[in-house]
Amino acid sequence: MATDTLKNATGAGGAAGVRRLLLDNGALTALIVLVVAMSALSGDFLTTDNLLNIGVQAAVTAILAFGVTFVIVSAGIDLSVGSVAALSATVLAWSATSAGVPVAIAVLLAIATGLAAGLVNGILISYGKLPPFIATLAMLSMGRGLSLVISQGSPIAFPNSVSHLGDTLGGWLPVPLLVMVFMGLITAFVLGRTYIGRSMYAIGGNEEAARLSGLRVKKQKLIIYALSGLFAAAAGVVLAARLSSAQPQAANGYELDAIAAVVIGGASLAGGTGKASGTLIGALILAVLRNGLNLLSVSAFWQQVVIGVVIALAVLLDTVRRKAGATPGAAGTRSPDGKDQQAMTYVLAAVVAAAVVGAMSFLHGGSSSTTPKVGLSLSTLNNPFFVQIKTGAQAEAKKFGIDLTVTDAQNDASQQADQLQNFTSSGLGSIIVNPVDSDAASPAVRGANKAGIPVVGVDRAVNKAKTAALVASDNVEGGKLGAKALAEKLGGKGKIVILQGLAGTSASRERGAGFDVGLKAYPGIQVVAEQPADFDRAKGLDVMTNLFQAHPDIRGVFAENDEMALGAIKALGSKAGRSVQVVGFDGEPDGLAAVKAGTLYASVAQQPSQLGRIAVDNALRAAQGKKVEKTVMVPVKVVTQENVAGFTG
Repeated sequence: MATDTLKNATGAGGAAGVRRLLLDNGALTALIVLVVAMSALSGDFLTTDNLLNIGVQAAVTAILAFGVTFVIVSAGIDLSVGSVAALSATVLAWSATSAGVPVAIAVLLAIATGLAAGLVNGILISYGKLPPFIATLAMLSMGRGLSLVISQGSPIAFPNSVSHLGDTLGGWLPVPLLVMVFMGLITAFVLGRTYIGRSMYAIGGNEEAARLSGLRVKKQKLIIYALSGLFAAAAGVVLAARLSSAQPQAANGYELDAIAAVVIGGASLAGGTGKASGTLIGALILAVLRNGLNLLSVSAFWQQVVIGVVIALAVLLDTVRRKAGATPGAAGTRSPDGKDQQAMTYVLAAVVAAAVVGAMSFLHGGSSSTTPKVGLSLSTLNNPFFVQIKTGAQAEAKKFGIDLTVTDAQNDASQQADQLQNFTSSGLGSIIVNPVDSDAASPAVRGANKAGIPVVGVDRAVNKAKTAALVASDNVEGGKLGAKALAEKLGGKGKIVILQGLAGTSASRERGAGFDVGLKAYPGIQVVAEQPADFDRAKGLDVMTNLFQAHPDIRGVFAENDEMALGAIKALGSKAGRSVQVVGFDGEPDGLAAVKAGTLYASVAQQPSQLGRIAVDNALRAAQGKKVEKTVMVPVKVVTQENVAGFTG
């Protein structure tokens, strides 16, 4: 009877067989469906350059996720991999530059840093009896803090010998893609062919049973978390090489992407299952989603929603698969027939993918458009100033019939690099970029230079790359005007503090430099503290609260943008505009409202909408091969209660 039932189940064929195939290979199926959908929706998706971009953009997440796979298979969790990646990259950059260590040794130091962080996690979990969630959460904070301490909060430019790790071989094959494949092969080998790999599955399946069977669980966990730290260090080096600089805030939140990739790839958070190929597919799914949604001009905010839905569906599929009796499985536990079936599945997937490529290439091959296409990558849309740049750019694009694609990097230099690469592979006429970091944007801008696409910088310059034009306010002059306004309001004497912007950006650097120059004319003004608040209102509130606690006798504040100034006003409470004068920068709507109310003494006002309009106009002229000015400075003016009513921005 049992034999008959088994024969009926295995020989059912048809719909049941397809259903079982889909359940056993849910992530692969989802990847194929995504590729088909994105190919149908965007003619720019299925190009060689864009497919290589997807591989590069998946590389860092995939390498992190390979390390996290070891942890999740053993029923653990590692929330520290993003911070460890940033710390390792910072150690590499600092060693190779400030410390003067040879690059090869600096790379080894970076790898050793990741290994050490992983070992600390393992010790806290195995011998300290801390839950993995708590131990790795603590390391997340420590790693990020050490990265900021070493770098002093500023990006560290990489030497060219290290930056080559982010380049291509033969002018077309990206090195990060090769590193990803190599690390994937190591992961597959460890999981499927080694004692430690079998130990991971045993611990994840039933830790107590593994211990009773003679497995040294504590020692194995040390190795598991050390491997996770090692892979995080490798990911950090690759990420920093792509950006030509070590960003102390890099890979922020990447631990969640890594965990998502492992889960989407079929691993269970309960442990005992997972494989390298599934993790790679999971990372590719995330990369395809982000790449395709960028090409379709979907908001970065909605992208997060879509990715959350995908993760939820992946977990739901895992539940359905288990109820249906599917076995995603542990490496090394499959029968030869199972391995043959898996190989056939991948061959079938490759055939389907090839068919899709051919069909979609034919579908989009005859389509062409004479509408000028321009891409605009903004550092963030979580700031009214940049929203106004977007509004001005869109108005100008509509006026000239330009197809304008706007993306939001969310203050993530790596995400902006991905967006600029996507613009380049889409064959746009020109690109406008407002860099998150002036150094980190340079490799992607050089890629656009190589493709013959003119790039226009707006508000902030791009270092070490060619731009057709820079459209910006005169930040240095604005800083001087801010210093003059604040000093004269204070009668030329008193203690003040400075709230600095995002480290590494030309806007922060130039505004600060201009303020310093302007302040030299007022020797009675004493700067008692300077702290970065990253152009963010909430951070401005926190930093100002702390500074005012330490220096209650200050009489003035200079903030390098209005958002930080508004946070400072909140921290100062009733003292703002009375005993303490605050000067901001930008002239954004909320800042002007504060000037009218008297809580903000002055704002060095820019004209962000005008910046957006002029940037689009220059981008169009550059795309048409017309002459453009190398630098276009939009005037700034100090706005106080006396003239705010007449200021239109």
